[in-house]
Amino acid sequence: MTFEKVRDMLAEQMQINVNSITPESRLVEDLKADSANVMVLILEMETQFDIEVADDAILNLKTVQDIVDYIDNAE
Repeated sequence: MTFEKVRDMLAEQMQINVNSITPESRLVEDLKADSANVMVLILEMETQFDIEVADDAILNLKTVQDIVDYIDNAE
């Protein structure tokens, strides 16, 4: 499942408990991601899911579910 992969990537990168990440979790407000975290996540997503994330799409990825939806629609 895409959500589980994204959740695990976020948990590892952000050093937080996987159980604290839900689809509704907001990257900046809830998970305390900064721009560097987001860029690393984007690069990891591109590699892991073999997709390319458009620069203008990055601004719209505000929640974990936004990321999951983007990946699912890109594949």
